[in-house]
Amino acid sequence: MKKCSSGDILHITNKPNQPNAKSIPVQTLSNRVLHFQERWYKEYPWLHYSPTVKGILCFHCVKIYTIQKSTMSKKADPAFCSKGFTNWKNALERFERHQNTKSHHHAVTVSCQEAVPINTQLSTAWSKQQENARHCLQIIVGAVQYLTRQGLALRGHDKDDGNLFQYLKYKAKDDACLSDWLCHCHDYTSPQVQNEILQMLGNSIVRNIAQTIQSLSVLQFSIIIDGTQDISGAEQESICLRYVDEDLVPHEVFIGLYEVSGTTGVEIAKMAVDVLLRLNIPMTCLRGQTYDGAANMSGAYSGAQVVLKKYQPLALYVHCGTHCLNLITQAACQASPLIRDALEWVHDLGSLSKQSGKFKAMFAAVAADSDVPSASLRPLCPTRWTVRGTAIKAVLSHYESVLTSLEEMAATGSSTGARANGLRERFEKGKTVLGLLLALELIEELECLNKSLQKRIATIAGMQQSIECVKSTLQFKRNEERFQEIFKNAVKMVDSLGIEPIQMPHQRQTSRRYTGGASQHTHKSPEEYYRAEFYKLLDCVDVQFQERFNQPDLGVLNRLEDILLTGELDDIVDQYPELNRETLKVQLAMFKSKYNFKSSTEVATIMRGMPVEVRGLFDQIETLVRLLLVIPVSSAEAERSFSTLRRLKTWLRSTMTQMRLNNAAVCHVHQNSLDNIDVKQICQQLISVFGSFI
Repeated sequence: MKKCSSGDILHITNKPNQPNAKSIPVQTLSNRVLHFQERWYKEYPWLHYSPTVKGILCFHCVKIYTIQKSTMSKKADPAFCSKGFTNWKNALERFERHQNTKSHHHAVTVSCQEAVPINTQLSTAWSKQQENARHCLQIIVGAVQYLTRQGLALRGHDKDDGNLFQYLKYKAKDDACLSDWLCHCHDYTSPQVQNEILQMLGNSIVRNIAQTIQSLSVLQFSIIIDGTQDISGAEQESICLRYVDEDLVPHEVFIGLYEVSGTTGVEIAKMAVDVLLRLNIPMTCLRGQTYDGAANMSGAYSGAQVVLKKYQPLALYVHCGTHCLNLITQAACQASPLIRDALEWVHDLGSLSKQSGKFKAMFAAVAADSDVPSASLRPLCPTRWTVRGTAIKAVLSHYESVLTSLEEMAATGSSTGARANGLRERFEKGKTVLGLLLALELIEELECLNKSLQKRIATIAGMQQSIECVKSTLQFKRNEERFQEIFKNAVKMVDSLGIEPIQMPHQRQTSRRYTGGASQHTHKSPEEYYRAEFYKLLDCVDVQFQERFNQPDLGVLNRLEDILLTGELDDIVDQYPELNRETLKVQLAMFKSKYNFKSSTEVATIMRGMPVEVRGLFDQIETLVRLLLVIPVSSAEAERSFSTLRRLKTWLRSTMTQMRLNNAAVCHVHQNSLDNIDVKQICQQLISVFGSFI
């Protein structure tokens, strides 16, 4: 309601007031009475009846000139703005004349534009342009999402040669809007915007991981760190977190690659603390840490594990189980000269095949004529000793083809021929066959254990049980019957190949000053000599298992496991704030009387099948089980990210910045999480400074 200049009050709503024509006062003339006609509402929809002035007004003119006090108020018709029109005799003439005035046209235009944003008022094409820009931005973000998921480069040598621009060009063939937009705008395809989109995608994934960990009913987690150099020589540290979800299933998740200025334990530990701080994950809940055996990580005085224990003493350190197995296999194979030399010759043969295309072609042609399925000759991995079984099997299964190929290569007269001739002499000795068979007897068992420990759901209790199983299997082979079987297979293979029989190496006479004139023990046959070598190999493995897996913090975990299995509490329970001694004691007695179990893994399986109400009775047992499951067995998850690093940062992409590399690695590793990201939300974040995307 608003007062006019005349003092009358006009009732103006969102639409004209058009009551029944019979309720509007009539006009009385000397000879007749005139009425307002109902049909006039349809002919002139702006007609508005005001009960205050008891006359007809112009809805738009009153709103603009009387209420809003427009600058053109002086040119408005007072009869339709404030006084009210009641002359029904001349109604049609006056209505038509008012409708054609400039003041009425202006009022109608301004009134219609009030509900439309100002940027749309300036240009009707602006709204369409915004819609097209939103459409194109979604396609660009989706293209970055797709290329990053597949680990492909976004840019090329020139901007127009990159995968991103070429992908958009391909999409534009069926999209006229995108085609037109690409011809005029390139702001949202620039390297800066690409980096920003990648950062938003990567941050969204890491943020979801952090929120998942923070939302756990019992917040416990472990950290896994491993490092390597990228193609440019920069040191990259891969960080992964391990947690146990509500279903008591362990998860290991990669959260990023971080470049460090140095590789000392203090610098790496500082980097880990900084990452956890940025993710808002408290160090007080860190319960485990797993690295390799390098001094900067495992050192007892300045290693990263010691530095992190200063922040959280309950962060138990476990030397990566797969690294321990590699060291055990290496020590065992080097303990026996027979096996050491045989493996070295297999490695040289693989290197020759890799470096000489001519020899590779010769071997392929010879192997194709044999009845054995073809296999490639590869050099042995210099660091992973438990992935050598395939290379050894390839040589043993194609031994005759190897000898024939080496003989043909030796006849070529080149420097490579001399190398092949030397290898031929080595492989024509029967002890080489025996050495490979003995090595395979050990390596096959350790490879199975290695693959088992690399699983994300592997637990410390499971690792110890599997180690005991492998140890007992290897000790079972330490007998006369098993060695006789291997030796006979070797002799049979040597005879069929027609190579030099298995002989004992020359044994040097020990000096009298060491023996005191006593007679020296000499083996009577090659079988007796190499039996001792086989036993030495197995004994070395047993000793190495004891040394490598006798870790102090594993003893702490064993004590916690014993509490769960026996029900007898240990003082170590008091060190963990999430465990309550008295409640745990009551729950363990109740649980043991109801269920039978032999490990923490079995307890977890039992609790998964419980109803929620029953499971709530054993919350302290569940916390203890989580503590036993959350400790990582190996750093395999961090090493898997190195494969991603090598796919992303290549010779052609060696100048990639650290932020871009980290975000691209996170997106490429967590492909399922990347697929679930809403592109519209990323677009909203991207343009949040300028306005709303939707």
